[in-house]
Amino acid sequence: MLPENVVKLCPADRVRQDAEAIASIYRNLGTASAEQIVTRALAELALTMATLAEQVRARDLADLARQLRKLQAMGENLGMLSLGQVANDLRVCLERGDATAFSAVWARLIRIAERSLAVDRDLMDRSTS
Repeated sequence: MLPENVVKLCPADRVRQDAEAIASIYRNLGTASAEQIVTRALAELALTMATLAEQVRARDLADLARQLRKLQAMGENLGMLSLGQVANDLRVCLERGDATAFSAVWARLIRIAERSLAVDRDLMDRSTS
C-alpha cells in the first residue's frame, strides 16, 4: 500500500456528562466531604479501567462482564453518561462474542474514559473555587 493511499482516522467521540450528579453530591455533603467522596470515586473508576485494560491485554474475559457493569454504574453515578453507555455497549459485544466490534468499542471506551476523567476533574476544580 502506498503512503498516499493511507487515510488517518481521527475519531471525535462526543462525551456527554451530567454535571448535576457531582453538584448534587457537593450540595448534599458539603465541600470537604464531597471532595473526598468524588476523589475516591474517580480513583476507583481509574483503577477499574486499569484492571479492565490488564484483563483485555491478557485476554482474560472470565470476569469482564461484571467489571463492565461495575464501570457502567460508577460512570452513571458520577454523571459520566457516555462512559456508562460505552461500557454497556462493550459488555454487549462481549456477550455476543463479536471480536471485531469488541476491539472497536474497547478503543472507544479508552478514549471516552480518558476524556471523561479529564472533564470531571475540571468540573471538580470549578465547584471548589
